[in-house]
Formats: sequence, structure tokens, C-alpha cells
Amino acid sequence: MSPKESKNNIDLIIPVYNEAGVVEHTYGKVCDVIRQLPHIFHIYLVDDGSTDATADSLAALARQDDCITVLTLARNFGHQAALTAGLDASRGDFVITLDADGQHPPEMIPQMIELFAQGYDIVQAQRIEEDQSFSFKKATSSGFYLLINRISGTQMTAGAADFRGISRQVVEALKSMPEYHRFLRGMIAWVGYRSIILPYHETRRVAGQSKYSLGKMFRLAMDALFSFSLVPLYIGLSAGGIFFCLAALEMIYVLSFWVTGRTSNLAPGWSSLMFVILIVSGMIMVLLGFIGIYVGYIFQEVKHRPVYLLKKDVEK
Repeated sequence: MSPKESKNNIDLIIPVYNEAGVVEHTYGKVCDVIRQLPHIFHIYLVDDGSTDATADSLAALARQDDCITVLTLARNFGHQAALTAGLDASRGDFVITLDADGQHPPEMIPQMIELFAQGYDIVQAQRIEEDQSFSFKKATSSGFYLLINRISGTQMTAGAADFRGISRQVVEALKSMPEYHRFLRGMIAWVGYRSIILPYHETRRVAGQSKYSLGKMFRLAMDALFSFSLVPLYIGLSAGGIFFCLAALEMIYVLSFWVTGRTSNLAPGWSSLMFVILIVSGMIMVLLGFIGIYVGYIFQEVKHRPVYLLKKDVEK
């Protein structure tokens, strides 16, 4: 019997941010599923700097279940950092990450483990949208994946949230990538290994609202864009080449008046000159902005600050 066919150590990583009263419900649903499986489970609950009573809820769960480890971050470092903290702490053969709000159905866990037993290193859950109506979030999400797949060398699956299972080999590969600006969906797609898509229907939140504000989604998209592509720099370079060609055509056009002796027909051209100057200046500023962002990312990377800091951990 191969190792993947025998009893495995399975780790569950659940980032939590201001989910008091919700995380207990998610934990109960998870337990209903895993207690029926013949594997050894350990649950890592990562408190991402919650400001409500989440810390008390997690401590109570840890006291009643020896299989729970609570990792408390020093402040709110963000969802990707919380996931990273859980991955760094995990020791299992197979690691499953899911959110605490109840939208990632624990009922998918047995299927993920079964696919792992079949030899897959990455089991990526893909959200299936039943509601086809227009929404700003759906439109921006579709546009983001269309853009990132066009301009980067890494193909990412649309609708693939941070609900997935990964083998120990993939976890170790991620731990060898200590970059500060983390976009785990792209990093996991980049490492390769044998993967499979597992569709699922997202359920409603147990309570409360999504912690991913428009600003956080925008910052995550920027991390993905500037971490996985140099196309923004090429945009500025291409624009410069286009304006150089236009300038050459303008020079040929003006010289034609001198060659044919029609210099009196040349208009002063103040307005057109100012228009060109403004356009070129705008493109220079855009290019400098792109360069500035990349330099800023480099600056943050070379400081080698940790992705997260632990305040305390409670092990049972």
C-alpha cells in the first residue's frame, strides 16, 4: 500500500478575522465531516489581528479540542499572510485551506483527500456561479483573470479562491518563496506539479459581511499584476516607440514643405505642438509611475521584513 493510500496526516488551515460567533459554526461543520474520515486531522486557526471577541472564541475551541492550534498574528497582516502563517506551521502530508465564513463547504474535504490519494499535488476548488446577473465584483474578477492570464506566463483559473488542498511537496515549495507581496493563487499555479480543478457551489456566509473590501481586492490585484508580469514596463516602452514613429512622420511631413518650396503654407502649429507635448509628458509620467511601483516592491523585498509576526500561539 502506498503512502497516499494509507492513513494520512491532514492539516486544515482556517484564517480568521473578526468572525466571533461564525468560526464556531464553521468548526462544527468541519468536525461533522472529518470525524467520519479515517485520517489524522489537525486544525490551525489563524487569528489575523481580530478586534472583536474572536480571540476568546478561538481559545475556547482550543481548550475543548486537542487537535486545534491557534496562531495569533501581532496585527492584521492580511489574508495571504494569515494563510502563509498556517502553511509555515503545518506538518501534514496534505494541507487544506478554507475560509472561516462558511462559504467554502467542508463537505468537499473528502473529495480533496481522495484526489490527493490518486496522486494530485494540487486540488484547486473552483467556484461555480449559478447567478448570471451582472455585479461589479463579478465583472472586475473576470477582467482581472483575463488580464493576468494574458500578460503573465502563469495561467490562473478564474473563480479559484483560496479553497484548495496541496501536498507537502507544494507546501515546502511555497515556503522556499519568501517574497513579501504574496499572491498565493499565482504562486501555486507557478510551481506546477500535478493539479486538478474541483468545482463547487459557494454557500452563503453564516453571518456578517465579507472582510475583502474594494481596497483590499485592489491591492491584491496589484500584487498579482506587478509580481507576475513586466508588461506594464513594456507598455511604456511601446508607447515611447509609437510616439517616436509619429515624430519621424511629422518631420517628413514638414520637410516636404521645404522640398516643394511651400514653407509659407506651414501653420505656426502651437496647439498641435502643445497637444503632442502633453501626450508625451503624460506617457513619461505613466512609465515613471510603473517604474516607481517596481522600485517600491524591490525596496520592500530587500528589507527582508517577515510576512507576518506571531503574537502568541496556543497548542493543545
